[in-house]
Order: sequence, then C-alpha cells, then structure tokens
Amino acid sequence: MADETQLSLADLVRNRTMSPAIAATLATAGEERRSLLVAAGPRLAGKTTTLMATLAHAPAGTAIHQLSEEHGADLGIPAEPDGGYLVMAEIAQTPFPHYLWGEPVRAVFRALRRGFSLATALHAEGVREAFEIVAVNDVPDDDAAQLDLMVYIRSLGPDWRDPERRVVQAVYEIEDVVRGEPRVRELHRWDEAADRFVDGEPPRRVGSTGDRLARHQRTFSAL
Repeated sequence: MADETQLSLADLVRNRTMSPAIAATLATAGEERRSLLVAAGPRLAGKTTTLMATLAHAPAGTAIHQLSEEHGADLGIPAEPDGGYLVMAEIAQTPFPHYLWGEPVRAVFRALRRGFSLATALHAEGVREAFEIVAVNDVPDDDAAQLDLMVYIRSLGPDWRDPERRVVQAVYEIEDVVRGEPRVRELHRWDEAADRFVDGEPPRRVGSTGDRLARHQRTFSAL
C-alpha cells in the first residue's frame, strides 16, 4: 500500500478529499509559509497527509523541523530563526514524545513570534473544539491567533479504521482569538447532502498579495 503521507494535494483532489479551490488555498498557504492546524475526530482521517501535502508547496530550501521531546528542552526548535516550519505532530496528552502537551505546546507557539511557521494537528470535532484544546494548554490568545488556517477533515464510513472516503469538511481562516474563542472566516465547506464543495468568503490573509492563489486555482482546476 502507498504511504498515505506522501499523497500530494493533486492526489487529494483526484480522490475527492478536497476541491481544486481548497487545494489552491492550501498550496498558497504552503508557498506563503502560513501556519495551519488540521483537525479530525477519529484517527486515520488524513491529518498528517494533508499537512505534509501542504508543506510540499513551501519555497525551496524551507527548513522543516520535526519537533519531539526526544530533542530535549528545546524540542528541536532552532535557537536562531530560519523561517522554517515547526511540525508538531499532534497536540495530545500521550506518552509519545512527538505528541506535545502543556508547556511544550506553549513553547512552540511562543517560537512563532520569532518568525517560524507552525504545522500541527489534533483530534477535534470542528473548529471551536479544536481551539478549546489549544486553550486548555494555556496558549495565550495572541499566540493562538498566529494560526492562519484550520482544516477540518471528516472520515466517512461505518468503520474509522477503514474509511470509505476522507473529505475536507471545512477550511477556516483565523481572524482572531478572544478568550480562547476563534473568530473565523469560512473559506470552503463540503455540502454533504449534495456531495459537493462550496466556496465561502474569500481569504484575507492567504493569497492577499500576488497571483499565487489564482495560479494554483488554474493548476488544480485543470486536473
């Protein structure tokens, strides 16, 4: 079986996980080194796949730092900012060293102030529950608001261990976080009844300058 984490955004459009417009938003986010959070309820929903497919569009030479408590107190965060991505595999309270909780999570968010970008995931049923988990880790609002996008993925089928299909339910642009509550713009959503993707409000952060978003839209729409 192919390694799911190696699927590209184009692959995820072809298998109907996301629309060309969603892929264009994510590719633009990667190219602009935007910070993003991917959430899903069950395991095996494709969180890591979506994160890594997005990061594949980061500019050539962008450093990707896989964080872990095995690296010691600094978690693998470089002392000097290099404009790279800090990849926190998951915000979760587990014995796995690459899943972080509490002060390590706060340390990662603090590092964004120094010019790093963040790619992370967690288990949640929607945007508000996701930010509740961030808030439970006592991440200050200003730090949480450094996230640019949140992607919420659904796993379809009776058995989460063998999904019939994975689908991006919604993509949100984060405008602000106030007392742990996110203020968001819904950029894209999946209409389950019609089984079609619907575009919502245009982004204000992602693709706000240049022609990146339009360029990626043309590319993915041609698939």
